Amino acid sequence: MHRVLVLGAGKIGRAIATLLHDSGDYDVLVADASSAALKILSDMVDVDSKCVDATDPEQLKGLMQERDSVISALMFAHNPLVAEIAVQTQTSYFDLTEDVATTRAVRSLADQCAEGCILMPQCGLAPGFISIAAQHLADQFDELDTVHMRVGALPQFPTNALRYNLTWSTDGLINEYCNSCEAIHDGRLIDVLPLEGYEQFSLDGVRYEAFNTSGGLGSLCESLQGRVRQLNYRTIRYMGHRDLMHFLLQDLRMADKRDQLKNLMEDAIPVTYQDVVITFVTVTGQRQHQFAQLCDARKIYHQNLNGRHWSAIQITTAAGICGALDMHVQGHLPTRGFVRQEQIPLDAFINNQFGRYYEGGVQLKLEGAP
Repeated sequence: MHRVLVLGAGKIGRAIATLLHDSGDYDVLVADASSAALKILSDMVDVDSKCVDATDPEQLKGLMQERDSVISALMFAHNPLVAEIAVQTQTSYFDLTEDVATTRAVRSLADQCAEGCILMPQCGLAPGFISIAAQHLADQFDELDTVHMRVGALPQFPTNALRYNLTWSTDGLINEYCNSCEAIHDGRLIDVLPLEGYEQFSLDGVRYEAFNTSGGLGSLCESLQGRVRQLNYRTIRYMGHRDLMHFLLQDLRMADKRDQLKNLMEDAIPVTYQDVVITFVTVTGQRQHQFAQLCDARKIYHQNLNGRHWSAIQITTAAGICGALDMHVQGHLPTRGFVRQEQIPLDAFINNQFGRYYEGGVQLKLEGAP
């Protein structure tokens, strides 16, 4: 049985540990600095757990020496050290980070990996599944023109002025809203500002807005540079959200006071587990001797799994990283060094025991269209 260490027992870490344990295919050990978080986990699922300081290299090394793989569900700032220890112990590494600098730090270690040890950051929803879906559509074109990726994790029943509830990491959310964003424009790799690139669209009868946020492209800019005229990623929200966030972050300068912003948001915006995740990819280009467009749009809702209620963001994020791990264990991924999300074939991912959670959300899938 494959031995996996899950670092972090928060909302996403609990979902990851539960999916892996319930599959019956994994020996799961969960570590966290918070005994309270581990107690919540132990009340939910029967997995081994240990209180550990993730900033202590010796504690991390002691855990990883006994494990085949490690999944980091920690805040992104911890991941470079976790990846460094993973390479030292030749433990395959997976994380959920949307932080570009963190991914670069992880990738810089790839040459030190032995055969059978991989480093696979950005395994979640976005970055993660959205790159798998985008690459799948892009592969069906003879020549690419545009690749547009749109993702949102939204409350199903919004009630406040922001029309938003906290559904995942507040630190990650602030990072996405404040850091610069990568894009390809007119064939050139550029940085664009967060909250810009505003657009509106309708999907399934609902009107949404979307705007630039950081990190969602993962490594796709590098993979498609030289092949595509325009590539960008934007976050989906209900109408009116972007202007209020721009006022808060830019006009009130809260982007420069991230700790205060985090406290403000967590004090004023409630968490919800009644949410919906939307993924929407459109690709245009030359296909079968004509200029064509293909789309992949999905909605995944919160649901009960094995008697427990999980939010849509927990399900989609956990399914993304568990699917990547499972495909590695089954030998379906490169066996050494840095692995990109877009190297996972969509069909193989959807047919995976964890990736299948994305299949139920399909609304529009036109890859077979002429």
